[in-house]
Amino acid sequence: MEETTQQMQALYDQAAPMVLEYGENIVSAILILIVGWWIAGRVGAAVRKLLDRQKRMDGTVKPLLASLVKYTILIITIVAVLGRFGVQTASIIAVLGAAGLAIGLALQGTLQNIAAGIMLLALRPLKVGEYVQAGSLGGTVEEIGLFTTTLTTADGVYISAPNSALWNQAITNYSRNPTRRLDFEVGIAYDDDVDAAQKALMALMQADDRIKAEPPPMTMVTALADSSININLRCWVSTADFWAVKWDVQKGAKKAVEDAGCTIPFPQRDVHMIQAAAE
Repeated sequence: MEETTQQMQALYDQAAPMVLEYGENIVSAILILIVGWWIAGRVGAAVRKLLDRQKRMDGTVKPLLASLVKYTILIITIVAVLGRFGVQTASIIAVLGAAGLAIGLALQGTLQNIAAGIMLLALRPLKVGEYVQAGSLGGTVEEIGLFTTTLTTADGVYISAPNSALWNQAITNYSRNPTRRLDFEVGIAYDDDVDAAQKALMALMQADDRIKAEPPPMTMVTALADSSININLRCWVSTADFWAVKWDVQKGAKKAVEDAGCTIPFPQRDVHMIQAAAE
């Protein structure tokens, strides 16, 4: 009995330091992980708040930089946790390299989105707050991330599009240039006075302060159509005023041509009946 007690005491004496050492490592690793996770979240939020104060910095880049800072701290935290268990840095780098290669081969589409996101941020064909159209995708840019770009359509629908879907399409940016040209046609009857109609439409555009004086507004006859003579109105406006001016001028064009004694005709055709001679 005494011999068994001595053996158990010897086993305890050998195991106790090992248990204490591993227990200390586990506790410290958990503490490092908790503290690192907390610091990453707080620093990421602080960086985002600091960047939001920088008025000159493009809003497209701010969330990306904040995310990079946060994930960098998390990676350092994980390396520190592994170091508590005796894992060498060289081994970690080798494992990360092998894992990166395997993940890269498995996630080629995801890496394409990352590369496309970097190109979108570097070349900036679109920015936060701009209205763009890329293939079937269109809307106001809300945020450009590493993987996806979020858009909001004109009718308030949320779109999350892969970055590669935008980068691989021709992007039409309706908000980038400060001014846009406005064109639309008004048809008058063949019996109406074309010069009077053009003069009335020109006066309509010149009376609107939102229409630019340079380049000057213009009217021109663009088609002798089946049922009407089509007069085109052309003017330049600020991009922000484009739709409001279009709706107002388009509404005023009807009254302008009617006040000038002209009419906007309905589609019509002349039918000539030819009676065949009796045999």
